[in-house]
Amino acid sequence: MVNLLRKPLEGNKNDGLRVIQHVTNENSPLKYVELKIIDLEKNEKYSETMPEKEVCIVALTGKINVSDGENFYENIGTRTSVFEKKPTDSVYISHNHTFEVTAVTNARVVLCYSLSNRQLPTRLIEAKDVGIEYRGAYSNKRLVHNILTDQDEFANSLLVVEVYTDSGNWSSYPPHKHDQDQLPLESLLEETYYHELNPKQGFVFQRVYTDDRSIDETMTVENGDVVIVPAGYHPVGVPDGYESYYLNVMAGPKRIWKFYNDPAHEWILNRK
Repeated sequence: MVNLLRKPLEGNKNDGLRVIQHVTNENSPLKYVELKIIDLEKNEKYSETMPEKEVCIVALTGKINVSDGENFYENIGTRTSVFEKKPTDSVYISHNHTFEVTAVTNARVVLCYSLSNRQLPTRLIEAKDVGIEYRGAYSNKRLVHNILTDQDEFANSLLVVEVYTDSGNWSSYPPHKHDQDQLPLESLLEETYYHELNPKQGFVFQRVYTDDRSIDETMTVENGDVVIVPAGYHPVGVPDGYESYYLNVMAGPKRIWKFYNDPAHEWILNRK
């Protein structure tokens, strides 16, 4: 059985840097998506060279400087907690670059990776340019921050989005999937979910399942956990008293988000 639930890493703090999560093509079933989440203490640096990958550097909390050797972005980041529910700044960098992140304050940074074969300009995605939308109705409501969408041409593969789900609500619901390369009906996109909860001691439930049930896991997801979605439907349920945040990273052979709802549950969209 594939381990779809990843707990935060421990015991690997080095020179102020702590790796919270690290999902790679080698330690997961994913081919297109990789994810690294790091904590940096003030003035600490992290650098990396990417020969065949693009990256979206999300200033999750705190303030950072980001450089790719030619461009320098200073004091990016807008919040001390994701539950301030306001967009943050990010930087997109394509392959054949070395980037450096420096913490201006203590900061948590999400590094979202995918394959890249077309050189694109480095780009600052300012918080003011992040699209905000509300989805769903009844107990299926959520707030969405669109950082990188399939409506822009600023990335080769990556799609990155933040989602907030209120207490007692469901998200990624009705259950939908995007694991078949059969456009225009459905696109093939792998996905990761990085979860945070408010208050932190909370939990959510996430199920990942395929039509043939070759994957069928229901997970208790806690603060700081990552859920890997190589295929299948992937709804999230939030218990009463807690708020849910997750950051999604998606990528696949075509940079199009076209999902397919589980026919057994699609009827809820037609409620009056």
